[in-house]
Amino acid sequence: MRFFKDVNLAAFTAGFVAVLVGFTSSVAIVFQAAQAFGATPAVIASWMWALGIGMGLASALPSLWLRKPVMIAWSTPGAAVLATAGVGYSMGEAVGAFIVCALLITLAGATGWFERVMNRIPMAIASALLAGVLARFGLAAFAAAQTALPLVLLMLASYLVGRRLLPRYAVPLTLGVAIVFVALRGELAWSTVHFTLAMPVFTMPAFTWQAAVSLALPLFVVTMASQNLPGVAAIRAAGYEMPVSRLVTLTGVATLVLAPFGAYALNLSAITAAICMGREAHEDPARRYTAAVCCGALYVVIGLFGAAVTGLLTAFPKELVAAIAGLALLSTIGGGLAAAVRDESHREAALITFLVTLSGVVIAGIGSAFWGVVAGAAALAVQQLGRTAEKTPAGKDIAPGCKIALEQKTANDHARNAHEAPAK
Repeated sequence: MRFFKDVNLAAFTAGFVAVLVGFTSSVAIVFQAAQAFGATPAVIASWMWALGIGMGLASALPSLWLRKPVMIAWSTPGAAVLATAGVGYSMGEAVGAFIVCALLITLAGATGWFERVMNRIPMAIASALLAGVLARFGLAAFAAAQTALPLVLLMLASYLVGRRLLPRYAVPLTLGVAIVFVALRGELAWSTVHFTLAMPVFTMPAFTWQAAVSLALPLFVVTMASQNLPGVAAIRAAGYEMPVSRLVTLTGVATLVLAPFGAYALNLSAITAAICMGREAHEDPARRYTAAVCCGALYVVIGLFGAAVTGLLTAFPKELVAAIAGLALLSTIGGGLAAAVRDESHREAALITFLVTLSGVVIAGIGSAFWGVVAGAAALAVQQLGRTAEKTPAGKDIAPGCKIALEQKTANDHARNAHEAPAK
């Protein structure tokens, strides 16, 4: 099988780091969301089962099929919305809201309207959006030094030495050194680990207009604006061409099927996707799909063991998780910033997008990723107002902000053809 020829240690480590970062950074919010609806421990374990199986299969199978890194995650801002808005609703009403949200996501993908919106966002704005989303993890990596200075300094030194001597394995080396260090200091919380298989618990949905308005619609909006929007930006910033509409439809269908068991909302990933789409995952972009497959396989294992494996992942100190996430994303953050400010005519709008996104501002329950794009697009519209649009060879209008995206796509196509030519 081609996968076993393409995978290597760096790809597996990237998949593991993606799972580690994805779960430990937000699993507590998912637990709070489930508890808001009065979930029992068995139901919470079922949520982990449904989310793990959904993310795992929806990541691994398309990645194997497309030979590109498809990364699916749960909606973290969606869980935050449910944790605050879910009080007073039954689990049946919650499941009904999950199904309504899944139908809306499926409709957004099947009709193609979401991809059409994304196609109108210039590459400079999309790159700034991605850099703003990821930069918070870079800041958190060094902020962790306030509470774990020796660990962070050791990880930084290991990363720099690794980049100098073994650049392909800098992140695995850093992670290994950090785990040994905290293990020797007795800082791994093994008491949280209890290995038991998770069993799915079916909840009969109950549909009410109150739950649809108060839960389903906010869940849909924040998932599309705060998760799928930067998810597409991550894909395009990495230079991959993917069927975005079909992938969004896939997340909607997967959510629809698994909603009665606790999968409240699945979506395209941005942060964990950046980990698996960067050079640290594999030097060859055509083989980085193996990192996504490894990540998907680990998600499935987590789903099968539910809260048990979640306990294993949360056994790592939070400073270790923050530092490895930030270091693993350094090159992607740098690439995003470089692409955002490359074109002087879009530099100011891109910087506005970056800063608004980085601010973490939440307005009307919608996160900063959406407002960053709105602010950047507004700034770009004011700057470009009255200017003549350039023409494509076919005679169709192309906005000046999209020119860099077309040029980058052409460069990526040439590089891909040059790489694949010897194999033909």
